[in-house]
Amino acid sequence: MILKQTEQLQILTERLRPLYYRLTSHRLYTSFETIEDLHVFMELHVFAVWDFMSLLKTLQRGLTCVEVPWVPSKYAASRRLINEIVLGEESDVYGTETVSHFELYLRAMRECGASTAAIEALIASLHDGSPWKPALALSGAPEAAQRFVRNTFLIIDDGKLHAIAAAFTFGREDLIPDMFRGFIRDQNGQLRGKLELMRWYMERHIEVDGEEHGPMALRMIAELCGNDNVKWGEAGEAAEIALRARLALWDGIEERLKTVRTMSLIP
Repeated sequence: MILKQTEQLQILTERLRPLYYRLTSHRLYTSFETIEDLHVFMELHVFAVWDFMSLLKTLQRGLTCVEVPWVPSKYAASRRLINEIVLGEESDVYGTETVSHFELYLRAMRECGASTAAIEALIASLHDGSPWKPALALSGAPEAAQRFVRNTFLIIDDGKLHAIAAAFTFGREDLIPDMFRGFIRDQNGQLRGKLELMRWYMERHIEVDGEEHGPMALRMIAELCGNDNVKWGEAGEAAEIALRARLALWDGIEERLKTVRTMSLIP
């Protein structure tokens, strides 16, 4: 039986609802007590911010033409959607400055005292031409962050645009609940604005993911899957894999928080 695309999207959303609930109610969000706890979070989470851009650029490469000579792609609706998302993610406006969300996140880390050593080591190696796998392994990134990135690139390397679009769409930052953003607001007040960039990043993603990019990305999935039940099944599987990877990352951050606290008690 061939279902309408709107029905397929509804079925997919319902399929993922339990995983969304587990993410938004994760005990990690009640674990934060100090700015040092936030440092631990940011030092792992920044790898999810980075590899999100690799998902995005893979979609742009597959849905638009980035070669010369140029020819129009067959995805009329999705090529506009993905270019609009790229504009916001890679070249947003903060104040009067044009900046990518990743670069802004790095700046937010520096301003509040979180270490950027591992993620900057990765970026430096990539700039020097190193393949991503050895660059990641040698970066010093925590294992939970490395597992998350490897999972993302498994989906990318599989090369199925509809599956990549699903992983991109359903693993977004609008999963982060109000309680965590409230913690950031409170800490920002205590630290005299040192978390203002982090606060802006979170609020901006809630805004664009929920109101703009999220609905646009759902339309992209619908165009890529069409009336093909197999593609819808593969999209659902990729979305589940992405959400379970995010859960594993949250578990890894929680465990690292415990480890760091235990080490701080050792004389």
